[in-house]
Amino acid sequence: MANNGSEMNKSNRTDILFATGLVGLIVAGFAVQVFVWPRLVTFGIVPRTSWGLVGIPLMPFLHSNLKHLLANLSGLVILLGFVFAFYPRKIAAVTVQVILFGGILLWLFGRPATHVGASGLIYGLAAFIVVSAISQKKFLPIVAAIGVCALYGSSLFWGLVPIEPGISWDGHLAGGLAGVFVGRKGGRK
Repeated sequence: MANNGSEMNKSNRTDILFATGLVGLIVAGFAVQVFVWPRLVTFGIVPRTSWGLVGIPLMPFLHSNLKHLLANLSGLVILLGFVFAFYPRKIAAVTVQVILFGGILLWLFGRPATHVGASGLIYGLAAFIVVSAISQKKFLPIVAAIGVCALYGSSLFWGLVPIEPGISWDGHLAGGLAGVFVGRKGGRK
């Protein structure tokens, strides 16, 4: 029994380190943009261009300004907490899959622009939580999904509507679709 608890604690530490490291890298990416290399933001996803492929893994680490960064960090930290609490040992796999699959979808189908920010990842994590809960049909994940819907429901909807210039609604949609796919695929235990 002691070995099982030790493995669980090691997994928890790994998940916490991953989530903390992800947030730290996002902040570091913004600091590099501001203080060292302002043109780093041009490495976002530019759909259907060879240059834009570089943005698939980089998009969540690049932000247009401090307001953009802070808006994304607040939602990201909360949703990473939900994934950590209700889907132990899945945080790294879910995050990486949402970033890559959402980035590929955006690169394939997005409108021509430079897309940056972690909001696609946020939409993907929210969709993952909801779809996984439905797939699992377990009480606590369903409570988590209801919590996510209550916290973010209307803002998630309005982020998918192309009404505000400069907002990557198609990046949100791509991230959300990636979260649905990952949730259906990996949400079952």
